[in-house]
This record gives sequence, C-alpha cells and structure tokens, in this order.
Amino acid sequence: MNGKRPARVTIKDIAHEAGVSYSTVSRVLNHYEHVNPVKRQRVWSAVTRLGYVVNQQARSLAGGHTRIIGLLVPELGNPYIGEVIRGVDEALASAQYDLLLYTTHRQKTRESTFVKALTHGMAEGLLLLVPTEPQAYAESLCQEEFPYVVIDHQGFDDYSPTVIGKNYEAAVNATRYLIELGHRRIGFIHGLRHLGSAIERFRGYRQTLEAYNIPFAPELVVDGDFLQWPGYLATKQLLEVADPPTAIFASNDLSAFGAMDAVRERGLTIPGDISILGFDDIPQSASVRPGLTTVRQPLAEMGQIAVRMLLSYIENPQHPRERIEVNTPLIIRDSCAPPAPRRKA
Repeated sequence: MNGKRPARVTIKDIAHEAGVSYSTVSRVLNHYEHVNPVKRQRVWSAVTRLGYVVNQQARSLAGGHTRIIGLLVPELGNPYIGEVIRGVDEALASAQYDLLLYTTHRQKTRESTFVKALTHGMAEGLLLLVPTEPQAYAESLCQEEFPYVVIDHQGFDDYSPTVIGKNYEAAVNATRYLIELGHRRIGFIHGLRHLGSAIERFRGYRQTLEAYNIPFAPELVVDGDFLQWPGYLATKQLLEVADPPTAIFASNDLSAFGAMDAVRERGLTIPGDISILGFDDIPQSASVRPGLTTVRQPLAEMGQIAVRMLLSYIENPQHPRERIEVNTPLIIRDSCAPPAPRRKA
C-alpha cells in the first residue's frame, strides 16, 4: 500500500460522466421535481458507476442543497444598497435560506471571481445588485442553468431575469414636474454612465425637455457617479455656468444631498433660489431639511421580488424568465418650488 487515499468523487465528476450541467446534478441529488427524466436517469447511473457517496458537509461545499443564496453588491456604505439588502434578507429569512454577501467595490475582476466561487458550490442561487459587468458571465450562467436574478440593471441582454424600476418613465415625470413649476434651466447630475438605469434617467430628462421645446444645454449636464461628494462637485460646476440652473435633477438622492451642500455653501436657499429633486427615496430623503422631492423606488420590495423570482427558478429551472418593472412614483416634499425672479447683478 502506498498510503494514499483514493480521490473523492465530486459533483463535477458526476456532471462530466453524465454529460449534464453542474446545476442539474445538484438538483437531482437534492430531489428537485423539475428535472428532465432522461437527465435524472443519466445522473443516477453516473453516481452508481463512479461510486459517489453523499456526505452532507462535502455536499454543501460541492454545490448541494446548501440553502444559501449569494448576493453581490458594489459597496455597503450606500443607504440605497442597504434598503435592497434589507428586503432580500427578510425574504430569505421567511423562506429559511441564509444570505452570503460579497462586496465588489465595482471592480470587474472581483465581480467575476465572486460569481465563479458562488456558482461552484457555495450557493444555490445568485442575486446581482447593479453589477458592473454582467456581460462577462451572464451568458455562462444561463448555459450552466445556474439560477440568478439581476436587480436594478437593464439593457445589457434580453435573457437575464431582472427586477427594475421604471427609470425612463420616472425621469419623464420628474422633469415634467420641474417644467410645470416654471423651470427652463434645469441642471442634470448624471449617474454612472455605463449603467442602464443612469442612461434611462438621462434619456427621460432630455426627451422631456425636447417635448416642451426647451433647448438642450450640454453645460447643464455633469457627472455625479451616484455619490454625495461628486454630486457636491457637480453642483459647484453648475453654479459657475454663465446662466446657471434654477433647478437641479439629481440621478439619485445621494447626489441630491451633495447638491444641497453646494447650494448652501454658496449662500443660496432651497427651494427659494434653486430647486433640487432626487431619485430613490432612501429613508434620509424624508428627514433632510427641506424634505427632498424625489422619485420613489421601492428598494426593499425590489429585493423581496428578486428573492421570490430566484427561489422559483431554483425549484423549477423551466420557469419562464421574467423582467419585472416596479412603479416609481414622484414623492413631492419641500425642496422644489417655482423659480424665483433672477437677482440683478
């Protein structure tokens, strides 16, 4: 005897022997009902031939019925993300699943690495909140039949199951509201330009200006990256324009908070001198002064919907993939008013 133990047969070995996907083997071993009978038989035949023995600890590590869902988020310091996580956590707890959370810090390589780890045994399904580069792995997730749902990202493919807000419609309504108050010089703080939600919000803003025959002014559009400090810097830039805006539409509430900081620093009042409107309706939007007029995304509800979608795909891989759009109403508070007469120099 050479003292070496024989190599343990893994789920990957079973998948290769049976000619099926990794996730199909996992579903067969966990006795899910919705598996093709032919594939089920091939898996059990491979299990017999290879002498695979189920061990609960090894099974969990190798991709078995872990009752764990992976969630990838860009960061943790953003209240918007915290609200989505809250909804996800509540829904998973009700279904008796555990949450495995990864933060990518918007690094593409980390995102792909975490997706690979989670889909090779650590979790039964995957939730992706505003992923940076889903194109890099979404197709392979589909091919592997690994259950996943994308939250608040749109436009990168036609097959990923998704839950999103009505970004374009909401931006149209928000811009129209400012126009109907009497504003014609409306600044826009753009979000991350590669994200579908940011693109749709800008499109809604620009096309609404055109619908009201208001000339588009490129100098009134600045980048804010969905963060408070960039929103502050963007607003300082807007206030330096020769003909500055009388209202600012920020692509999210954090950018709007930064805009408020910059306006007050200039010695101006909100909404007396300039109106500010946000997007998301994170909890702090109601407590700032003045209360922020903003578009409400039901963030916790979006997380809950995504969980329900994902669990249905885990239970039944043939369940039709869905794209769910949630309503995004305008919440009117105190940060917007008709434009004041221009001060004379």
